Amino acid sequence: MSHDAPKEERRSRERAIAITAILTGGFMGAEVVGGLISGSLALLADAGHMLTDFASLILAWLAFRLARRPADWKRTYGFDRLSVLAAFVNGLSLFAIAIWILFEAVHRLRDPSEVLGGLMLWVAVGGLVVNILAFWVLSRAEGDNLNVRAAALHVLGDLLGSVAAIVASLVILWTGWTPIDPILSVLVVVLILRSAWAVVRESGHILLEGAPRGFDARAIASDLEQNVPGVLRAHHIHAWSITQERPMATVEIDLEAGADAQVVRRAVKDRFQELSHVEHVTVEISDSHLAHDAPGGRHLVN
Repeated sequence: MSHDAPKEERRSRERAIAITAILTGGFMGAEVVGGLISGSLALLADAGHMLTDFASLILAWLAFRLARRPADWKRTYGFDRLSVLAAFVNGLSLFAIAIWILFEAVHRLRDPSEVLGGLMLWVAVGGLVVNILAFWVLSRAEGDNLNVRAAALHVLGDLLGSVAAIVASLVILWTGWTPIDPILSVLVVVLILRSAWAVVRESGHILLEGAPRGFDARAIASDLEQNVPGVLRAHHIHAWSITQERPMATVEIDLEAGADAQVVRRAVKDRFQELSHVEHVTVEISDSHLAHDAPGGRHLVN
């Protein structure tokens, strides 16, 4: 979470993660016991998911706590990037959960076992209520934060797992057909993996210093050269994000003869921000006339 965002907004997201972790961890034990007694893979899969969710939510909460620390001379951007790293790890953990559930589902389909539909139903209904509450808490605080979104995906996986367990228990109670239990578990996995991949891809993009979404350096360079008086050439444009909400950019400008460096700098920053919605833009002015008179001939302006 960016230090530039309102403090109360940061605290709200941190509280949402903490409340969700308490709800998830509190119900996880009941699902484990219920799954073992009833013999339901759907419940055990959901309990295993909740276990990793609990660990992931604690990681997300710690990332928010550490991001409060101010920047220092070693970490000039502070600890904001920890929230992106937490989102990346949480996204990967969803893939690990999916592999485990798929393995267990294949085993159950080959060797069906008895499932106590009644107990499974009541535990699944309790899990659904807890997960709906947890998802509601997170959805109110999500905004555009990857860390909270990754946590919400974990909870959404639990919620869908509870729905699948309810449906499976009803089918078992009405028909006695137990293969519905692992089949619906696999369906939940498929639904979750698509969203998990989106979180891993986006957080990985930020960790690799990729450009913010929709940023086009070529279009910005062309626009600056055509629409900002005094700009001869715009080049060496770089953009990246500390977090999803905290993009950064740099650009180097060659001035036309006689142009005022400070006036052009201000105009470039304003136009750049208008085009890209990046608020923190560093503009480096390269004056070709001064370059002949002084070594380097460049000065950095923020």
